[in-house]
Amino acid sequence: MTSKTVAIAVPLEAELVDRIRAVDPSVTVLYEPDLLPPERFPADHAGDPAFTRTSEQEERYWAMLNSADVLYGFPNESPAGLARIAAENPKLEWIHAMAAGAGGAAKASGLSAAALQKFRITTSAGVHALPLAEFAALGILNGFKRSAELAQDQAAKAWPDLRVPTRLVNGSTLVVSGLGEIGLETARIARALGMKVSGSKRSVEPIEGIDQVVDNAGLPALLATADAVVNTLPGTEYTEKLFNRELFAAMKPGTTFVNVGRGTVVDEDALLEALDNGQVGYACLDVFAVEPLPQDSPLWSHPKVMVSPHTSALSAAENRLITERFCSNLRIFLDGGDLPHVVDTVHFY
Repeated sequence: MTSKTVAIAVPLEAELVDRIRAVDPSVTVLYEPDLLPPERFPADHAGDPAFTRTSEQEERYWAMLNSADVLYGFPNESPAGLARIAAENPKLEWIHAMAAGAGGAAKASGLSAAALQKFRITTSAGVHALPLAEFAALGILNGFKRSAELAQDQAAKAWPDLRVPTRLVNGSTLVVSGLGEIGLETARIARALGMKVSGSKRSVEPIEGIDQVVDNAGLPALLATADAVVNTLPGTEYTEKLFNRELFAAMKPGTTFVNVGRGTVVDEDALLEALDNGQVGYACLDVFAVEPLPQDSPLWSHPKVMVSPHTSALSAAENRLITERFCSNLRIFLDGGDLPHVVDTVHFY
């Protein structure tokens, strides 16, 4: 077996680098922590933005990356870094991205289809499924248990004269748009809460524990049955503004809506209209069409909206989980197998 060189392009704990080294003695792992920005919190892949390299360090950083066959992380965790390494490293075979939605960065790099065919990009899809699903469950519970109204009453120190009942999650219906790993983990938690679950998938096929599976064309009819809707879909040209006025109008009045997929999947103007007319009773949003969410967005101050700054996937265990995924993939790569979760460089997901 030909020896391979792996370069660690993003901040990572030394003990996790040792796990990568332990995959196979033929692998050389390049790791120079002084060239990487310090983490501000666990799994801070971009590191401290105040960090700068000297010209000598910058030269060393790129020399290290350009000598590698495999990269753990995008250079500088940016599309520009991806574009540069593609241009400078002719031996590059594979990059493992930290994000589940690395297709967006691949698209933003501006690389041609031919350039993107020269190496593979794998994502960390599935690593974030549990924290995202837990956040989706939080959104559902918030909507059903009127947490927004409770917070407003608490802020006003107001004990209402009329005690309004909340809705039972048990026995209600959830529709998940995107029954991939995140969607299926969301469905698992929802079923544990006693919910009936249906959802959408590009390829319609029976899934254990899912009552009904449709494609996007079947979503309007399915949404009419939902008490809560969770979107997990990635942002592509085919999903852009999928949740538009027509889809929100298809929902039952008062539906709880959660988005842990990508912000571009939702027409935010249509969502605001649905919130104002009561079609959507509560929205829990971790992702937005433009990020950071602009200061003048009405979503910030809407009384029926919870804004989360695209952090629901984060957990203290993330680096360990991504490293475990990478080590598994590295074994497959060394054995000549097919890597899972390769970015589709046509649709960019």
